[in-house]
Amino acid sequence: MNDEKLYGLTALFDSPDKIVLATRAVVKEGYKAFDIYTPYPVHGVDRGMRLKQSRIGLVTLIFGLMGVALALLLTWWTNSVNYPLIIGGKPFWALPAYIPVTFELSVLFGAVFTILGLLVIFFGFPQNVHPLHGTDFMKRVSSDRFGICIEAVDPKFDSKRTADFLQTLGSEKIEPIYYSLLESPGVGTILNRKFLLSLLFVAAVSSGLTYLTLNKLLFLHPWISLAEQIKVLPESRSTFYVDGFAMRQPVQGTVARGHMPYAFVGNMKGAEKFMINPLTPTKQVMELGRRDFNAYCSPCHGYFGDGDSRLQGQFPNPPSLHSDALRQASDGHFFHVITEGFRNVMPSYDQQIPEEERWAIIWYIRALQRAKHAKETDVP
Repeated sequence: MNDEKLYGLTALFDSPDKIVLATRAVVKEGYKAFDIYTPYPVHGVDRGMRLKQSRIGLVTLIFGLMGVALALLLTWWTNSVNYPLIIGGKPFWALPAYIPVTFELSVLFGAVFTILGLLVIFFGFPQNVHPLHGTDFMKRVSSDRFGICIEAVDPKFDSKRTADFLQTLGSEKIEPIYYSLLESPGVGTILNRKFLLSLLFVAAVSSGLTYLTLNKLLFLHPWISLAEQIKVLPESRSTFYVDGFAMRQPVQGTVARGHMPYAFVGNMKGAEKFMINPLTPTKQVMELGRRDFNAYCSPCHGYFGDGDSRLQGQFPNPPSLHSDALRQASDGHFFHVITEGFRNVMPSYDQQIPEEERWAIIWYIRALQRAKHAKETDVP
C-alpha cells in the first residue's frame, strides 16, 4: 500500500462526549474533508461540525411548487381552453374542484424529486463500493463506538501529523483506510456492473411477481369468490324472466315511501290551470331561487334569462324568458317545464331539483322578468 491509494485515517472513541469534543477539535484544527460516524444520533455533533442548514428542504419546496404550477396549468388548459366544461353556474376554471389534483401533484413532485435530489445532487449517485464498507471501523461505529474519518484529499492532511493529532484527542484506535486494489477511486458508483445487474434482477423478479399476483393468483379460490357474486349486472340478459331483461321496471301503480308522484304527467294544460306557487317570495326564497337558477338554468338561459347561452354554440340557444308569451305564462307552466322538460330540447330536472326549489326558481324568474319590464310604480 502507498499514500496514493490512501483514502483517509479513522479514529475510534468510546463515548459520545469524546466524539463531540473531538469533532470541535478537528474543526478548530482546520480540517474540512472529514465525517463523523455514530451508532445513534448524538446531540452536539452537527453544531460541532458547523454544518450549514441542509438545502434538501429547498429542493422539496421548489419541485413541490412546480407540481402545483403544473396541476393548475393542466386543469386550466383542459377545462377552460381545450374542452370547456359547463357545470351549472360554475366558471370554466373552478379552483376548489382542482385542489385535490394540485395537492397530489405537489406531494408527488416534492417526494420523488427529493429522493432524486438526495441521490444525484447531494450523494452523487449511490456509492455501492466505498472504501469504508466492510471495514472494522464501520462495524464498530454501527454498534458501540464513535468514529471520525479524515480524508486524504483534505489540504491539511498528512499521514503522520494527522495520526498524531488524532492520538492527542484520546482515540482508542487509529487505522488507515485504503482504496481497494480491485477498484479505482470513483468507480464504485451506480454505473458498477454488479450493481446494475442487481437492479435488473430485482426489477424482473418484482415485475414477474406482480404480474402473477394480479393476473393469476387473484383469480384462484378463495380470492375469486369475491368477484363471483349473485347479482345482476346492468343491461345484462336474464334467463329467469320471460322477456329476457334483467333490469326490471317498478311495479305499475307503486309509489315510493314519502314521495307523491307528479299529478300532471304529460298534461301541461292541467298544470297551467291548476298549479299555484305555494311559496311566499321572502328574501330566503329569492336567494334560494337565485342560487338554483344560476346553477341549473343560467348555462342555457343566461344569468338574466335573455337566452344568451354560455355553451358557446354547443347547444341551440333557448328563447328569452322576457317574451310576452312567457311573461304571461302561469307558474304552473314553468313548473311543468322544469319537471318534464320541453319538446326534447330542454331536459327534465325533476331528479336534480327538489319540488320546493323549483317553485323558488319560478319566483326568481318572475323577479328577472319584472326587473326587465319595470314600471314607474316599481320605483320608490
